[in-house]
Amino acid sequence: MTESSANKLLNGDVCRRTSSGRKASKNGFVKNHCLFQEPQKYRRPRGKNQDVPLSNCSLYKKPFLEYYEETPLLVAVLTYMGYGILTIFGYLRDFLRHWNIEKCHVAREREEQKDFVPLYQDFENFYTRNLYMRIRDNWNRPICSVPGAKMDVMERVSHDYNWTFEHTGKVVKDVINMGSYNYLGFAENTGACADAAVECTKKYGAGVSSTRSEIGNLDIHEELEQLVARFLGVESSMAFGMGFATNSMNIPALTGKGCLILSDELNHASLVLGARLSGSTIRVFKHNNMQSLEKLLRDAIVNGQPRTHRPWKKILILVEGIYSMEGSIVRLPEVIALKKRYKAYLYLDEAHSIGALGPNGRGVVDYFGLDPKDVDIMMGTFTKSFGAAGGYIGGKKELIDYLRWHSHSALYATSMSPPVAQQIITSMKIIMGEDGTTLGSQLSENTTYFRRKLHEMGFILYGNDDSPVVPLMLYMPAKIGAFGREMLKRNIGTVVVGFPATPIIESRARFCVSAAHTREMLDTALQAISEVGDLLQLKYSRHEQPLPSLAWMSEESLLQD
Repeated sequence: MTESSANKLLNGDVCRRTSSGRKASKNGFVKNHCLFQEPQKYRRPRGKNQDVPLSNCSLYKKPFLEYYEETPLLVAVLTYMGYGILTIFGYLRDFLRHWNIEKCHVAREREEQKDFVPLYQDFENFYTRNLYMRIRDNWNRPICSVPGAKMDVMERVSHDYNWTFEHTGKVVKDVINMGSYNYLGFAENTGACADAAVECTKKYGAGVSSTRSEIGNLDIHEELEQLVARFLGVESSMAFGMGFATNSMNIPALTGKGCLILSDELNHASLVLGARLSGSTIRVFKHNNMQSLEKLLRDAIVNGQPRTHRPWKKILILVEGIYSMEGSIVRLPEVIALKKRYKAYLYLDEAHSIGALGPNGRGVVDYFGLDPKDVDIMMGTFTKSFGAAGGYIGGKKELIDYLRWHSHSALYATSMSPPVAQQIITSMKIIMGEDGTTLGSQLSENTTYFRRKLHEMGFILYGNDDSPVVPLMLYMPAKIGAFGREMLKRNIGTVVVGFPATPIIESRARFCVSAAHTREMLDTALQAISEVGDLLQLKYSRHEQPLPSLAWMSEESLLQD
């Protein structure tokens, strides 16, 4: 590295030779001032709230609380034992399948192909064959209605231990939907959004059959992008037909060889894929841990690229607004402070936070009261809060103009369907209050109420108090399937998640709260969760709990009585 880069660290901070026992970097320099100095190794706080360090309180305008209660030791031991027993029986069943004592349903080579290069690796499918298959009935359940606050689920049965399913012809009616990302309740077939989409279909049709760069650029697409830019408070924006591709196809257009990507360890698969496709060097920092992020930034500035030690062409930080499996909210004020100090770029994925956070529904930037200009690339999807499809990228006009001619998703993908674009326009105008109505704070009230009641019941929850994504810890593998089945028996639709999507001892049920949920629906769901929690002994929390309200009824219903 040059002397100027070593002394200034790209941000003007003076560096000096180490003294008084302080540990130096490889080039003998140590930074004179560190924004977040904490010498201890990062560990997720257990048994207490993950509060903001006192030194960083000035960056926050309100308390920032996240809960990660410690896993009880006995529960952790029994969870490992459960997976161990399942693994032993899995190998036993594989032995029986090998000798044709038990029928094998998995894909494998025919006998005459045994001498060729194998197409399937049996060990890679071990978990699917012997563990996942036991509880496979909890996923991919077909529904036959609008996925609103309530939905209809098609009943199915399996006669071969979940390898195949048959529909019985019956339908489970009015299942309370606690699993969809319908945060603001726009996923409906009636109302202003549906009516506008119908009229748009009559005018434009359902599809475009062309890319934006050819003859697929409609006036409704232009209107949508101008509205999104105004909603986000940025100079310009660009809409894409697929949310996943918004990340995976645009990150490679922004970075390449000689660039460094710093990615949160719990980032979504689309961000991970985009980073890998870019060809950039990728380094992962601990989830939402600013000490880990700053260490990587400092090392990147001081040491430069491997072998050559040349400065990185670009350093890009990838984070999400709300992490969909943890229910945590990014520490954006601290990330922005680090980004400014080390002259890096920030890519913010607001797939779950846009519309769901902030006093104006403008996402995590609005939630913290920050300036949108401090985020270089603002990305989000229309698939959650807006009840539609696709994604967007917002930022400076130069950035968007560059992406229009360099993004694979812009050049080669078919344009967004016109009725989908209209659904987004109508719902966004409702959020902004431009149609003369207001959404109010129903989602925030429902989130606070639902989380508080579950805490009072004695469940261990993860995430931020303001996050509509509510993970409830199940831990043991047998309880994953049991929880999903018991909840469906009580007409509650839930999402359960286990290893390898989560750490092996952190299996969970994930609830998504919606503004469309009435207090009656939430009370019904809470009553069912409490019953199943008692049945499966899921109330692991060791914190002292206040006395619960009678029959888990809402305060309003008690006052009426």
